[in-house]
Amino acid sequence: MKALLIVDLQNDFCPSGVLPAPKGDQIVPVINRLMDHFDKVLASKDWHPIQTVHFKKWPPHCIQNTVGAEFHPDLDSFKIDFVFLKGTGNKDDGYSAFEATNQNLVEYLQSNAIDEVYVCGLVAEYCVKQTVMDTLKNGFKTYVITDAVEGIYQNEEDVPAAFKKMKEAGAILITSKDILI
Repeated sequence: MKALLIVDLQNDFCPSGVLPAPKGDQIVPVINRLMDHFDKVLASKDWHPIQTVHFKKWPPHCIQNTVGAEFHPDLDSFKIDFVFLKGTGNKDDGYSAFEATNQNLVEYLQSNAIDEVYVCGLVAEYCVKQTVMDTLKNGFKTYVITDAVEGIYQNEEDVPAAFKKMKEAGAILITSKDILI
């Protein structure tokens, strides 16, 4: 069984958000086309409380129950089978979807007989990379759909370096064309 895991495709990480991936909007149509090709479609959300140590490193973003924390409005979110909430405590960062507090992601994947995870979403250098590393660490065959991932590019080399690190760790880098043939 195969799952598509959409990482943090939330308003605050899109171009008009407070911590924007400049081309974050451009991956939404690609992800919408991909959804019908998987047994399960999963997503993660940053779901920060208003007071958290995470905001010492980053501007306040994806605060629980705000518009910034909602999925991008063009995402076909009705096709998502489950949403994993992360960064929900006052003292956790919640970079990886495996840090979800509302459901254990490993248990969910195992109980649904999912052995292949295809990762896409925002932000390449942080949450996508950490989710991919944890997917590999937990023994799942892991694919990164590179044209369905975008970064915030604090430095020009950050996103290519993140892809390189994911590949070196064992992730298989593909594009949506490899799935949508």
